[in-house]
Amino acid sequence: MKLNYKRTFFVGFAFLSICAFWEMYDGIVPKMLDGTFGLGETAVGVIMAIDNVLALFFLPIVGALSDKVNTRIGRRMPFILVGTLVSSVFILILPIAEHMKNLALFMTALGIVLLAMASYRSPAVALMPDVTPKPLRSKANAVINLMGTLGGVYSLAMTLLLYKEDGRLNLPVFASVIFIMILSVAFLMLIINENKLREEVYSEEYELPSDSGKTGEDGEKKEMPRDVKRSFAFILASIFLWFFAYNAVKTAFSRYADKVWGYGDGTYTLPLMVAMGAALISYIPIGMISSKIGRKKTIIGGIVMITLTYLSGFFFTKPSILLNLVFAFTGIAWAAINVNSYPMVVEMCKSSDTGKYTGYYYTFSMSAQIITPIVSGFLLENIDYKVLFPYAVIFSLGSLCTMFFVKHGDSRPPSPAKEKAEQLTE
Repeated sequence: MKLNYKRTFFVGFAFLSICAFWEMYDGIVPKMLDGTFGLGETAVGVIMAIDNVLALFFLPIVGALSDKVNTRIGRRMPFILVGTLVSSVFILILPIAEHMKNLALFMTALGIVLLAMASYRSPAVALMPDVTPKPLRSKANAVINLMGTLGGVYSLAMTLLLYKEDGRLNLPVFASVIFIMILSVAFLMLIINENKLREEVYSEEYELPSDSGKTGEDGEKKEMPRDVKRSFAFILASIFLWFFAYNAVKTAFSRYADKVWGYGDGTYTLPLMVAMGAALISYIPIGMISSKIGRKKTIIGGIVMITLTYLSGFFFTKPSILLNLVFAFTGIAWAAINVNSYPMVVEMCKSSDTGKYTGYYYTFSMSAQIITPIVSGFLLENIDYKVLFPYAVIFSLGSLCTMFFVKHGDSRPPSPAKEKAEQLTE
């Protein structure tokens, strides 16, 4: 059984579209709220948590709904297409509202954008396991994350080149992100036949062992076994904790880089681009490594590495080459975690519930991202910006502790006899 890298590459355009927007959103929107509209750190944290509040309730519902949808273009594609088009229209309003200093218009447009983005995030992510057999999902998720990182790098590059803080209209940087979002979804719609590919994978998976039982219609178990439920609870707790650490750093980073390290304009994107570049290089090797040593061990290695980078970040006071090196390791570590965590979640569910369990994954990751910008923002505003990295270290270590109790979710490859038979028929 081999991964179709070309097909997975095109499936990844859905995630590229999503990541291009969120990278711009996380970097630029807090600076708009702070610099243009004059809001404090706690208020900025509350607003930056709105998307996660919406996602907490919306993503599981939409994910489960997409499991039941059956259209000519597939289960997930209608959500991806409509969500992209609606969000693209209202993203354009954000820089116009900022230029007008109209907070009401800005918040209205932002609310619609966040709803539209939430309407297709679960279906877009669930598309990968729909068209990929279970044992290959870590390798496939490595490709998907690589594509997402390309979207993030593109967004950071456009921000560096086009974004200005001097009151000028920043329409070009937003338009550049809309362009890549629409282009990505066009590629996806033209090349991927979702219904056909899903049926092919359904047939392949029927004979594979799984934590939730066989994936065929007659072989599926109605309930998850108790020991699997325990592992499922601990993997969700781990996801919550490492996002609690990571998203605090991510949300505050553009302002931390300006106020503590002395970056200005869009130059805060430089260490982030280093991190993304390192992640890009590491995704495929990480997918291969996890298929050899297991998803859990790879995640644990990633948690240890990213905790050390958070600890190192605390000691820097200005930009340096060494700081960029630390961020390179941050990118590699986060790649090791992300490549394997989502496949571990959907490994424990039935194929017919992929969208629903994708929603569970996002419920816990988004819950963390709701709370942590508010809590960390309060600490930054009332204590000191330098509490950011120690804060991240504490919760990252918490995720390491819970991860040790996860006993299920690693891939189970076909038996040697079946692999040999497949090779003889090739």
